[in-house]
Amino acid sequence: MGTHNINFSEQFEFTGKVKTLSIVGIVLGAAAIAFGFLAGDKVMHERTFANLLLMAYYFACVCMSGTFFLAVQYVAQAGWSASILRVPQAMAKTLPIAAVILIVVISAGLYSHNLYHHWHAEGLTDPNSPNYDSLIAGKSVFLNVPFFLGRQVVFLGVYSIFSTLFVKFSYNEDLAGGLNSYRKSFKNACIFLVIYGFTTPVFAFDTIMSLEAHWFSTMFGWYNFAAMWVSSLATIAIIIILLRRAGYMQWVNNSHLHNLGQFIFGFSIFWTYVWFAQFLLIYYANMPEETVYFYKRFEYYKFWFFLNLAMNFLAPVLLLMDRDNKRTDAKLLFVAIVVLLGHWVDYYQMIMPGAVEDGHNGFGIVEIGTAIGFVGLFTFTVLTALSKKPLIAKNHPLLQESLHHQL
Repeated sequence: MGTHNINFSEQFEFTGKVKTLSIVGIVLGAAAIAFGFLAGDKVMHERTFANLLLMAYYFACVCMSGTFFLAVQYVAQAGWSASILRVPQAMAKTLPIAAVILIVVISAGLYSHNLYHHWHAEGLTDPNSPNYDSLIAGKSVFLNVPFFLGRQVVFLGVYSIFSTLFVKFSYNEDLAGGLNSYRKSFKNACIFLVIYGFTTPVFAFDTIMSLEAHWFSTMFGWYNFAAMWVSSLATIAIIIILLRRAGYMQWVNNSHLHNLGQFIFGFSIFWTYVWFAQFLLIYYANMPEETVYFYKRFEYYKFWFFLNLAMNFLAPVLLLMDRDNKRTDAKLLFVAIVVLLGHWVDYYQMIMPGAVEDGHNGFGIVEIGTAIGFVGLFTFTVLTALSKKPLIAKNHPLLQESLHHQL
């Protein structure tokens, strides 16, 4: 597409059917959550909180990884992505909202005794108590409620600050031009990537792994990183393809889609590598304190166990191996949706066995409704952010490279 045909002031209008459906989704989600709390017993309350944690964590992780995408592009001084940065910027701009929701869900689950059950029994850290648990006691310096919640606030707060800065610098660049804002983005991206690299595994240890405080894996943090990163890439691809179909962002070509498809393909393999490495080491060592993690998932969640691998490994690898499939928006859209749903299954596998009593792993209105509600919330908040500024960063120094990107 010639640059003379591009409207550098093009803005997305968030109106009509999409806005209505997102609001309907939020209402349905609220109704499903209310049903879980009002119509059920303690197990149903646990299931409802587990689903809230799943979707709040997923929401935050996709937005965090949108910020990570921006930082990687700035540090790499990548030109191909300069014309699509407004989409991950909208996700980054939404991160403070997602962070607040996640902290509220975690706090409510803690203080209502529906999440992180190891903190609710009396005397676990008291050597004189009949309930004394040496493993829990040994971790109590790190896994205590004030320090745990403090880390959540600090991590999510720092990620949100950098998200806001990247968006601010890009908007300033639109107004002032020059390289000043780009240089600030580059410097802050270097700092952010170091912080993010060291803290993301700890964030995953805290939020998800500590649901089962007796079990631990040093690979769990990178397993979570792979999941959140590929989910974010799939989300970016879905938004861009749907925007193109609606008549926006016509400067995005098949080569941009090819790059996104390569990322989804490559990091789906990376996710599988980390998943299998963790599984194989635990299987081969056959230590009871480690195998219990996979035993519960295989015993009570066998269907989800295999579906997880099919959706997150087989589907992207088989469907995106072909070059043409990466460049075809219909096929890439299908794979991206499968991957996004697949990592919902992945997080479901991570969270449910540690949050809900064994044998009470129901699936119904609460699971479906909560997911629909958060999809509606994500759509509403991200598209609202996207509609505030032009869809292209017109003064990005590498924009011309992106507009003429060909593979």
